[in-house]
Amino acid sequence: MARTIRIEAFGGPEVLQLADLPVPDPAAGQVRLRQHAIGVNFIDVYHRTGLYPNTLPLNLGMEAAGEVIAVGEGVTHLKEGDRVAYASGPLGSYTEERTMPAQNVCRLPDGISYETGAAMMLKGLTVQYLLKKCKPVEGLHAGDYVLFHAGAGGVGLIACQWARHLGLRLIATAGSEEKCRLALENGAAYAINYRTEDFVARVKDITGGQGVKVVYDSIGKDTWEGSLDCLQPFGLMVTFGNASGPVPPFAPAVLAAKGSLYVTRQTLFAHTTSRERTQAMADDLFEVVTSGAVKIHIDQRFALADAADAHRALEARKTTGSTILLP
Repeated sequence: MARTIRIEAFGGPEVLQLADLPVPDPAAGQVRLRQHAIGVNFIDVYHRTGLYPNTLPLNLGMEAAGEVIAVGEGVTHLKEGDRVAYASGPLGSYTEERTMPAQNVCRLPDGISYETGAAMMLKGLTVQYLLKKCKPVEGLHAGDYVLFHAGAGGVGLIACQWARHLGLRLIATAGSEEKCRLALENGAAYAINYRTEDFVARVKDITGGQGVKVVYDSIGKDTWEGSLDCLQPFGLMVTFGNASGPVPPFAPAVLAAKGSLYVTRQTLFAHTTSRERTQAMADDLFEVVTSGAVKIHIDQRFALADAADAHRALEARKTTGSTILLP
């Protein structure tokens, strides 16, 4: 039996319940893991509330790090005792032990701790595909401006550092002066407090009126219109989250009027459809972390039993960096 966080109804943090659940032996293509640290992400909130619908009852979580304690038939890239980390389905990482498909479970380098592994996989792989695969039609080059909303969050702080490593001039937005300072300390070229400044006007000022090549937006409804107005002609709007609510329907003609813009709605899991692709992305992430180019900030730690408190802090935007649960 393993202590596990599950929900039996969609709703607020209060629906998170701690239960003792059996852990099956691994079938073909599966591994059983003993988890040492668990990542908390905003997508977990979407699953809890039902914005991203699933069948109930539902075990939450998509990210963790731990050790392999049993291997099913046909699994060749992992063995018992391996240190591993993952950011993948099926849901259910909020637990002490679990059995899951081995395809997207990656060996964790010895130089990366379990806590760091759990804090960085989903967020770091997200930044990897955003900066490396979501590029405007004219490409991204050193010196180019990009706008990244929520620059002091877990994804944002990794993006600030990785963008600096690539030579990009990243403009971060955040909701306080403290968070703006944090983004700047982690590689953002500029930081905008959206509570006290008009981020569209500030972006135009920073870029000499040209706008940015790409906007990376996980906020959704509240920043949608402004984000489009920050783009230069043929710029790319990358929407990858809905922290303020889903983007409302819009007429494609709006994109023409604002400069023949491109829009894409991305998810990590479209990029990790094979073990080979997942491992290549993970290797890229591991390299920038072990080299020191990107440091993972774990600013909040909660006990597994206190997962509801972690969700409350996340939704209230009281967190910076990454948040983890400890079994």
